[in-house]
Amino acid sequence: MIHSMTGYGKSVLELPAKTIRLELKSLNSKSLDLNMRMPSMYRAKELELRKLIGTRLGRGKVDFSLYVEFNKGEAPAKINSEVVKNYMEQLHDISPSASVELLKMAVRMPDAISTDREDIDSEEWAIISNEVGVVLDRIQNYRKDEGIALEKDFSKRISNIEALLDSVIDMDAERIEHVRSRLNKGISDLKEKIDQNRFEQELIYYIEKLDITEEKIRLKNHLEYFIKTLNSDDSNGKKLGFISQEIGREINTIGSKANFAPMQKLVVQMKDELEKIKEQLLNVL
Repeated sequence: MIHSMTGYGKSVLELPAKTIRLELKSLNSKSLDLNMRMPSMYRAKELELRKLIGTRLGRGKVDFSLYVEFNKGEAPAKINSEVVKNYMEQLHDISPSASVELLKMAVRMPDAISTDREDIDSEEWAIISNEVGVVLDRIQNYRKDEGIALEKDFSKRISNIEALLDSVIDMDAERIEHVRSRLNKGISDLKEKIDQNRFEQELIYYIEKLDITEEKIRLKNHLEYFIKTLNSDDSNGKKLGFISQEIGREINTIGSKANFAPMQKLVVQMKDELEKIKEQLLNVL
């Protein structure tokens, strides 16, 4: 089963003194690109969170946010009143101004506001860490649901390519006869006498050059392998990408050898289906 790299998960955690809001968003990326936003009081846990998120999500452009809202009566920072007053007095001596203006300048000075940075409470962090796991479960479920939708689309488009390939196979005998007739007409238009045996040998050689038997077999095998990989237990977008490249190579070769307008139209349709597959594969984990 495949998983999308697009996902979203959030949770709100009510603690005695604060409210914690957790949010995870992810988009497609070739590797893990993890951006984290959190208050400085929790920065000591950043590496732990990075490891946890990276292990669970694997790949993708991931944004993790941890917001803190303190309850009434709780303040994350304190004003150093004596320090602020001292700054205001010094500023007043330099340039007498309104008290409000002096206060605005004073609170920007060093040590005017202090923030108590205590060690993170282990019990509190255990609760938060557990909730991060809940958010990861939610984003993974989101990715799984997106993957189911992608899987249906891939199966449909591979089925379309298979149907077009069957049409190519059915048309191949007509194509060869068309090539033969066109060459015969070209020779007759020259109004020159030719060695018929030599002509038949050259014709066989030319038609062998246009033979697409191997390409048809390989393309069918690649399509079957794509579906087999799609239905495997692991989500492997990169592997599916490699298989789609092989599918494209065979389709292109059939197109270059076709030399028959009706068949080339079928090839264009196959390319269109494959291109849509490749676009969606960029989002598969």
